Amino acid sequence: MKREMGRRLLISAGLAALAGLAGCSSNGKAAQVAAQAPAAVPVRVAQSVKENLPITVEAIGTGEAYSNVQVETLVTGELSQAFFKQGDFVRKGQLLFTLDPGSFQAALDQANGDLERDTAQAKIAVVTAARYKQLFEQGVVSRQQYDQYQSQADSANATVVADRAAVEAARLQLSYCKIYSPMNGKTGSLAVFPGNVVKANSTPALVTINQINPIYVDFSVPENLLGKVREALDVRAPVEAYTQNETQHPEIGRLSFIDNTVDATTGTIKLKGTFGNADRRLWPGEFVQVKLRLGEESGVTVVPSIALQNSQDGNYVWVVDKNDTVQMRTVTVQRQEQGKAVIATGLQPGETVVTEGQLRLVPGSKVEIRTSL
Repeated sequence: MKREMGRRLLISAGLAALAGLAGCSSNGKAAQVAAQAPAAVPVRVAQSVKENLPITVEAIGTGEAYSNVQVETLVTGELSQAFFKQGDFVRKGQLLFTLDPGSFQAALDQANGDLERDTAQAKIAVVTAARYKQLFEQGVVSRQQYDQYQSQADSANATVVADRAAVEAARLQLSYCKIYSPMNGKTGSLAVFPGNVVKANSTPALVTINQINPIYVDFSVPENLLGKVREALDVRAPVEAYTQNETQHPEIGRLSFIDNTVDATTGTIKLKGTFGNADRRLWPGEFVQVKLRLGEESGVTVVPSIALQNSQDGNYVWVVDKNDTVQMRTVTVQRQEQGKAVIATGLQPGETVVTEGQLRLVPGSKVEIRTSL
C-alpha cells in the first residue's frame, strides 16, 4: 500500500515538471518571435499639397553705378584746392575743386579794357560817319570820302562785337577755375592733388563720381527664358538682390533692361534691375544673389524639397500608406522653388511623404511618425 502511494506521488511530480517545461518553452518562443519583429522606424512626414507657386530664376549679379562721371578740367592751370575728402558723398552743384584764377582774371580784365577802348573809338567813328553823310548830302565832300568814313564806323562797331565775345570767352575760362559736381554721388580716390598743374584734354580725371541712388544690378539668364523675361519687362517684374551680409532681407527692385543680343558663347542674355538703394546696401562691383520673378504657376503639386531622394533611376520619395508602412515611389520633378519641389508625375495631392529618417527605410518598413527626431 505504501509502495503504491509513493509511485503515484512520483508520477504526479513528473507530470508537473513536464507541464512546467512545456510552459517555459512556449514563453521562450513567443519572446523570440517578439525579438525578431522589426521595430518601427521613427520618421517625420509632410503632406503633398496643391498650391500656387511663383516662377523665379536665380543668378549671380553685379552692382553697377546708375551713372558715372569722370570729373576733368577744361582749362590748364594749377589745382589750388579740393573741397571734399576722398570717398565723400557729394551733391549736384557742390564745389569740388578750384584752380588758380590769376591768369584767367588778367585775361578777363584785358578783354574788358579792349572792349572799353574799342567802344569809345567806335562812337567817334559813328559820329564822324554821320557828319560826312550830311556833308555828302550837301555836296561838300565826295561819295568816296563819305564811304571811307562809313566803312571805318562799321569796322569799329564790328571790333566792339568781337571784343564783347572775347570778354565772354575770358569770363567763361575764368568760371572753369571752379569745378562743381554734376550729380549726386560718391567720390572715388583723388587722381591729382592740389599743387599740381592740370591740363585740359590731357590730364587724367581728377576724381570719379558714381551715382548709387538708384543703382543697377547686372545679371544674366539662360536664353530659353527670353520669352518670359520679355513679358516680365513689360510689367516691370520685381527683382530681389541679396548681399552676402543680408541673406534674409533683400533689396527690392524692378526689371528695367534686356540686352539687344544673346551672348552666343554662353547662351545667356544680360538683364538689369533698377534698385532705389536708399540705405546704400548695394555697391558698384559687388556680387549679389539675384532672384527674378517671372510669374506664377497655379495648381501644382508640391512637397518639401528635403523629401526628395536620388537613385540611378532618378528622383523618388518614400510614401507612407494608411498602415504606416512605406513604399518607394519614383517621381518627376519639374523644378524646385523656395524649398519646395514641384512634382509633375508620381504623386497626388494629399499623400504623405517622409521628410526625415529616410536612410533607415526599405520598402515595406513600418514607421513611427514623430514631430521631431
